[in-house]
Amino acid sequence: MHSAGWNTTPKARIGPEVRVFFNTIRASRLGVDPGRMALAEEIAGTQRVSLKLSAQAERYARRDAPVEAREMAARGALPLEPVELTTVLFVLAHDPEPTVKETARRSLEELPDGVLTTVLSGKTHPALLSYLAHLHAENEAYCESVALNAAADDSTIAWLATLPHSRVVDIVSQNQERMLRSEEIVDALGTNPLTGRAVIERILGFLGIEQREADGEEAPLDGAEAEAAVLALLGEDMEDIAKILAQETQDDLQDSKLEGNLYAAVQKMSVLQKVKLARAGGKEARALLVKDRNRIVAASVLGSPKLTETELIVFAQNRSIAEELLRVIAANRDWTKSYRIKLALVTNPKTPQPQAVHFIHHLQDRDLRALMKSKDVSTQVSAQARRILTKKGKL
Repeated sequence: MHSAGWNTTPKARIGPEVRVFFNTIRASRLGVDPGRMALAEEIAGTQRVSLKLSAQAERYARRDAPVEAREMAARGALPLEPVELTTVLFVLAHDPEPTVKETARRSLEELPDGVLTTVLSGKTHPALLSYLAHLHAENEAYCESVALNAAADDSTIAWLATLPHSRVVDIVSQNQERMLRSEEIVDALGTNPLTGRAVIERILGFLGIEQREADGEEAPLDGAEAEAAVLALLGEDMEDIAKILAQETQDDLQDSKLEGNLYAAVQKMSVLQKVKLARAGGKEARALLVKDRNRIVAASVLGSPKLTETELIVFAQNRSIAEELLRVIAANRDWTKSYRIKLALVTNPKTPQPQAVHFIHHLQDRDLRALMKSKDVSTQVSAQARRILTKKGKL
């Protein structure tokens, strides 16, 4: 057997300790530059990977076979089924002999579409699926096949969720079982720009955290309950921090060290813990979480039963907030009954144009005049404000 080990540290080379035992290999996990997929660096690691080969396939991959025989096998002209053929090439792609290794790599890169499609959708070892996914990261159809393959490991699926492939994002976001057992996947989806509103809502639904309904039926936790819930998330040694993050009165923090401690405490939390904090925490917690880089976390703030109109106005005015959150606020009919929220959305240049233009028609003349002269809004918004005033005969 060939002994194998791999991890996720990028661009670390497999060392000279690679050696042959029986039927398994020293495998690799690839971190590939999208512009140069074929020249991925190998990664040494600590997790053992065993790839079983038939007796016929094993003779092509043995490290004690003559170099000439291994080079011939590395060219891929072997009488083997697609999955086993590719597995042998994967073995040889980590051969200690450079010529064997490079030849096998080229063979893997140049596999016919029919062979590769069969391998990516078949009962293939997770390490090999990971290798091929990284090797062909630019090909959405191949990545889609891996995303649909139950044999792929969660770490590979999380990596796929970071790619600019909309169909892959959709496939990954529909796999509730994977997301519930792997927070890495939720984190990856939340930071992918292609993860839109529908996907975010689906994920929050899977996590049992729906967007807040207009009737606000969910009863918020009272002060003591909220503090206990936040403390449970942070740990017993964080009582002072938990108290601040649970309170609904948001005072200006004069102590910069304390403010830094709050931020650090929140950043150390996992994605799911942050989502739970958005539900149980107070204004200070929501103010921190709505700016989180993970849009699933930020969106969960809008599902808090404690959310107030004043907070929504602040969010709608915030030019650093994610555009997707502004879209969610603008789409909520209950929230946009508020004139101040409509005004905040129109004056925020990050609000999507269709929503901003729509709400202009609800604004008072004095605010339309301000918009007409403002340099902080788009020309489309200011021009629309001028047209409305002109039509009214106010100019």
